[in-house]
Amino acid sequence: MISLTSPIETKAHSWSAGLKLALLCLSTFLLFLIDDLIIAGAVLGGVITLYALPGKKFMRYGLLQLRILWPFILIVLVWHAWIIELSQGAFIVFRMVSAVALANLVTMTTKLSDMVDVVHFLVSPLRRFGLNPRALELAIALVVRMTPVLLQKGQGLTMAWRARSTKRSGWKIILPFTLIALDDADHVAEALRARGGIGACPKTD
Repeated sequence: MISLTSPIETKAHSWSAGLKLALLCLSTFLLFLIDDLIIAGAVLGGVITLYALPGKKFMRYGLLQLRILWPFILIVLVWHAWIIELSQGAFIVFRMVSAVALANLVTMTTKLSDMVDVVHFLVSPLRRFGLNPRALELAIALVVRMTPVLLQKGQGLTMAWRARSTKRSGWKIILPFTLIALDDADHVAEALRARGGIGACPKTD
């Protein structure tokens, strides 16, 4: 899940978060049962069609978020070309892109608060064992919320590098990006402490 809720309203926005997450789990499970390249390609085409249904603007924004996959796609294809199994590499790429695209589609059409409510419902039985489910709820919310933010800051670092040098940034922005991520984590931790922290798990009868 790599993007925030899309402001472009679709029919899927009105579906319950629980239903969409359940369908995502089911479709991902079925996706990994596929062992045919043609079927995997057809599935990817179907996923792209889902992006296209709400309109060009929604599709453009959604597919743009998937560009972070290109390094992984390149690595997979280069490796499988090296071992002369390019068709297997294409199959893996089709399946990977389809799975991530479906997850991204869910986050684009679901409010973060609704997803947290689903997680709260699923992990609430943990309270009977004295565990605090709020930590898990908060962790999931932070991952979904902060991932696109960090991606934007990474892109900002890359653009800043290009404005000052004709050479590719490559690994040279890893250190400043790490420092930015740590600084953001520190600010989030301070904000949580200022609001009382996660708190203890309330007792249940």
